[in-house]
Amino acid sequence: MKNINRRRWLQTASIAGLAAAFSPSTVLGQERPLIAETNPSYDYAKLNSNENPFGPSAKVRQAMIDAFDMGCRYPYGKMNELAEMLAKKEGVSRDHIVMAAGSTEGLKATGLTYGANGGEIITADPVYKSLLTYAEQNGAYINRVGLTKDMGHDLEEMERRISSRTSLIFLCNPNNPSGTLIPKQELLDFCNTASDRTIVFSDEAYYDYITEPDYPSMVALVKQGKNVIVSRTFSKVYGLAGLRVGYLVARPDIAQRVRENVMAKANMMAIIGAMAAMDDQEFYNMSLRKNKEAKDHIYSVLDEMGLRYVPSHTNFVFFHTGRDIQTLIPQMRAKNVAIGRPFPPLNDWCRISTGTMPDVEQFGVALRKVLG
Repeated sequence: MKNINRRRWLQTASIAGLAAAFSPSTVLGQERPLIAETNPSYDYAKLNSNENPFGPSAKVRQAMIDAFDMGCRYPYGKMNELAEMLAKKEGVSRDHIVMAAGSTEGLKATGLTYGANGGEIITADPVYKSLLTYAEQNGAYINRVGLTKDMGHDLEEMERRISSRTSLIFLCNPNNPSGTLIPKQELLDFCNTASDRTIVFSDEAYYDYITEPDYPSMVALVKQGKNVIVSRTFSKVYGLAGLRVGYLVARPDIAQRVRENVMAKANMMAIIGAMAAMDDQEFYNMSLRKNKEAKDHIYSVLDEMGLRYVPSHTNFVFFHTGRDIQTLIPQMRAKNVAIGRPFPPLNDWCRISTGTMPDVEQFGVALRKVLG
């Protein structure tokens, strides 16, 4: 040990510890993620947060370990490098990209930008609320439009409500919690028309899971100079929810306005992980395959039990239980299954995330016992 200087020894020991924490007992396709094996607090079927339990991939973990020495450096240079990669991927210039610590931070920054001081935001309801909640806390009025009987966006009513007060229209597509997808032509027609009158925000967190061929991202309208903002995330198909990396794509003047309100940026390890994830097509394809397997199993359980559900373009399924969700949550938790939170006014519906096959099988066993 005398021949190894202290700093190098500490550095080596630290890397070894990190390597153990991210050890490739994480081979691709492993049925239960590392955290469920090592952290007792997750020793149950965690199907309540729409996470991808197979990430980070082995390639991402190794990239973060190799970059451990960079933990002493501020991340701005690498963040710009990632932003350049994302701009190339989306077919835009760097100044179209707004980096944030998860798409949630981008949503909140947008809510603050367009909702403060009494701005009005039109949204479907129920929907993912980060943008709306933050905007409302800062003085916005939220104009909520109920979902259709098919659990989709009521675009006709949303367009009817646009007024001079409207500062933004929020679309979550595919929608969380319903999992529905706005029909392609209806989406294009609506965004083209509405963006002539106000800002349209398209939350595409689940875009990678869409099964409809040639379904357009609204980045196409950003490229045309429209008043459109698109959010994307590394939390879902890439399996990096705990690392917090997301971004927005918008016309440069809009991007700059929102960028000024972003407070939380990704850290160095998260950025390195995201860069590696973009280059890991094998894991990306595996994630989609595993998601379909788990979703098909959930469908089979619900079909067997005669429970209505919405065919989903996401990594979760929304189904009708006929029982108040506040009652069902503890009943399922007692069977070691965590299910989604309430989404008023649909309080007798449940959102269940896809997970590993053991987890979704455990969900099926528990649901049969609780509702059977």
